Amino acid sequence: MHSDESYVLRRAQAGARGYLLKDSPESDLINAILAVHQGKAFFSPAISKMLVEDYVRQLRERNADDTYELLTTREREVLQLLAEGKSNKDVATMLDLSLHTVETHRSNILQKLNLHGTPELILYAIRKGVIS
Repeated sequence: MHSDESYVLRRAQAGARGYLLKDSPESDLINAILAVHQGKAFFSPAISKMLVEDYVRQLRERNADDTYELLTTREREVLQLLAEGKSNKDVATMLDLSLHTVETHRSNILQKLNLHGTPELILYAIRKGVIS
């Protein structure tokens, strides 16, 4: 809807999994509905660009390196599934893990990536191209 950066970021932090601008083509609307229905995220190209630019700006401000490489292969799998909207229980079932193990992986992911909840985890996954 609105392309104002603070407006978009607030919606994403609140858990929005899709965001289209008013002038988005009809095909984007269809793709967004399908993606969100499948538990994925979908953002207009202009919004995706804005999110990436914000991410890069934050990295520069923090003088931070990309911490994605700190994640184990299993943590990357868990990150992807959680970012796709799967619950801890769903992830445990899909990866044949205990619920406690998934919760531990989730906690480790948030700590390693300096994230503070599911909305930030989803934004991070989008920015990293883990989900689209």
